[in-house]
Amino acid sequence: MYKKTIKIVNPTGLHARPASDFVATAKKFTSKIKIKDLTADEEPANAKSILTVLALGLAKGTEAEITAEGEDEEQAVESLAALIESGFDE
Repeated sequence: MYKKTIKIVNPTGLHARPASDFVATAKKFTSKIKIKDLTADEEPANAKSILTVLALGLAKGTEAEITAEGEDEEQAVESLAALIESGFDE
């Protein structure tokens, strides 16, 4: 298992368009990928499901953890972390 903690930086958080980009990127990998809001006492969400990612309601400044397990786990986590850290070019 590979994991990384990131902070949501784009002004509108992980709303519909960024969440859609995040899920589309996650689906490119074979690993099982999850994202968790570290400020809430909730279960991690399936990073390949738009509904579960949106349900997290990740706002700007929220710390989250991305975890992956599988053959491309490190590449998956690093790619998703880079996408979030870029602010989705917003």
